[in-house]
Amino acid sequence: MIDITDDEFNLIRELIYSQSGIVLSDKKKSLVAGRLQKVLKQYQLNNFNDYYNELNKDKSGALLTELIDKISTNHTFFGRENDHFEYFKDIVLPELSKIKIESNNLDLRVWSAGCSTGEEAYTLAFIIREFFKNNFHKWDTGVLATDISSTVLSKAMQGIYDGSKFHGFHSEWKLRYFKKIDDNKWEVIPEIKSEIVFRRFNLLTPKFCFKTQMDVIFCRNVMIYFDKQTRAAVIQNLYDTLTDGGYLFIGHSEAIDRTQTKFQYISPSIYKK
Repeated sequence: MIDITDDEFNLIRELIYSQSGIVLSDKKKSLVAGRLQKVLKQYQLNNFNDYYNELNKDKSGALLTELIDKISTNHTFFGRENDHFEYFKDIVLPELSKIKIESNNLDLRVWSAGCSTGEEAYTLAFIIREFFKNNFHKWDTGVLATDISSTVLSKAMQGIYDGSKFHGFHSEWKLRYFKKIDDNKWEVIPEIKSEIVFRRFNLLTPKFCFKTQMDVIFCRNVMIYFDKQTRAAVIQNLYDTLTDGGYLFIGHSEAIDRTQTKFQYISPSIYKK
């Protein structure tokens, strides 16, 4: 195993922070060294200083993308923090659809920011279908799913999941929206895949420039990796990206400083513009 010195770790974590906003504490030193062992061997590098130099020389950005992929934590499953999905189904969709029908604007945009391997984005698409039922074809709905990691986006676009991802998931939805590949693998049906746009996107982008504003944003368990300053900038950009009356969902372990934001507090981890 190639050891990482304190100086090498500091160089690499500062680069990760500047490019992704992810903050790595001193305790993460061994984790970083462990996750990058195969990368150093792949490129035949003798130490982490050489690796850092290669990162800076690579103008394509491929090495940096690979680094962030290795460091990012991507633990998710269908129905994680399910109360958010229930609130989206029971409160948000009825409220927003009523407003849109009254204004003759049957357009609904939902953003899964930090979508990881896609479970959240697909679940949102399932809920939207279930809510509108026979009127679904009358609406122009869409789910944007973004992540900084190309690796997880590739898995999300494939839409193939093993049985461990479905713990507590609606069994009838599994039958309705997935096709069975083998005894332990299921694939999202094409009709649902077509409703989601997957894109690589860095939340550190100074200003979010989307063609249309979002009605609902799920940005859960992403900002826990950011420092206070980065988190504040991202929250402001999320606010600006939402339509008036739009909703933001964050992770249960996250919070927004209500004295420093324009967001209206609804309940823990749910905010409204």
